[in-house]
Amino acid sequence: MFRALRVRNFRVWIIGMLLANIGGWAQRTAQDWFVLTELTNNDAVALGVSLSLQFGPIFILGPFVGPIVDRLPGRLIILSAAIAETLAGLVLGVAVITGVANLALVYSLAVVLGIVQAIETPARHVFVGELVGQENISNAVGMNSTMFNTSRLVGPAVAGIAIAGVGSGWTLTGSAVLIGASVIAIALLRRREFHRVSKVEKKRGQLREGLRYMRGRKDVMVLFTMLFIVGALVFNFGIFSSTMAVMEFGLGAHDYGFITSALAMGSLMGALLVARSIRPRISVITVAAALIAVGGVASALAPTVTIFMFVYPALGLGGVLMVATTNSYLQTTTDEEYRGRVMAIFSTLMIGSTPFGSPLVGWIADTFGPRWAIGAAAFGGLVATLIALIWMRSRHHISAVDTLRSAFTRSSDDNEDTATQIITITERGP
Repeated sequence: MFRALRVRNFRVWIIGMLLANIGGWAQRTAQDWFVLTELTNNDAVALGVSLSLQFGPIFILGPFVGPIVDRLPGRLIILSAAIAETLAGLVLGVAVITGVANLALVYSLAVVLGIVQAIETPARHVFVGELVGQENISNAVGMNSTMFNTSRLVGPAVAGIAIAGVGSGWTLTGSAVLIGASVIAIALLRRREFHRVSKVEKKRGQLREGLRYMRGRKDVMVLFTMLFIVGALVFNFGIFSSTMAVMEFGLGAHDYGFITSALAMGSLMGALLVARSIRPRISVITVAAALIAVGGVASALAPTVTIFMFVYPALGLGGVLMVATTNSYLQTTTDEEYRGRVMAIFSTLMIGSTPFGSPLVGWIADTFGPRWAIGAAAFGGLVATLIALIWMRSRHHISAVDTLRSAFTRSSDDNEDTATQIITITERGP
């Protein structure tokens, strides 16, 4: 499960990213709380707009970033992005402390962070291969997700305590300092120990060439469709957690942080399952989408906050298991020369679809209540599941029972079930 940690560069990377992501989640939690309770009077739409502005740029810029990632060194892109994210976080924190922060500033910095993340996210996905090599990509992706969701577990809880103790401004400032740990980690990497990754030369038509490659991969197109739906309706956890805490259960910042951490517990479990797997499978992605639907329904119907915190992690488990397995599947089945472009579209759909869903989910929470907003997430998981099942049935004559059997059968290189062989071998594209 932890074999990628044998690589020294990956250990340095994962420690730095853990600290930075704890800061990032604490920052996001404090910002959501600041918008919802201090800048507005529990306005979920304003919260949805801030999330849309932060995640919107990647939907516009993402496809054009892919050729850049396939050409430029990943370390240069990620280091520049880490510095920009640290500075943006410090600006917001100081502005809140000095009392000059307003919605316009929050929205402006959200756009800046969105542009930076549009460039950095696909580069970070591909950079993992430079750290650990092709043979360890799947495990490294799982470990990276484990780190990310450990930070999601710790960051919001720390933010909730810090907001209650020292206020939103100092919480945001401290979070920005933690984000700066990524700059130090990248500087400590030994470039001579990087695994060689082929970079393509700049030429006309690289974006069209990449899109043509993806259109020829039917499995990739199905996964991209599922990602868009889940990204739009499911990955609005900031809205779900904050509105359920404030509007449904009448809780404070401290409890809000722990509700967010409860979600991260499920996310962490999903990441560990991905790290443990030998080969990513579409059957696992399908079951994960179904788990989103089940977890969403259970969370929406939970009568008390205790039961809610017990079932809410299932939503995070299904979401992370689906996304991380898709990440591993794409990286291990994509030709190296197209990997940056494929992962750019992956990031675009995963993150960029959120602006389409956030205002809608926020409006549902305002108009009908937070439970209906989580119900929309359950619906998204159901639709994604049906898309995968219909495709597998029509393309490979694989039933839902075969999908379940494949998902819960641990595969190996020497002995793998028929459904998995069909999907992971014959669908590798031209």
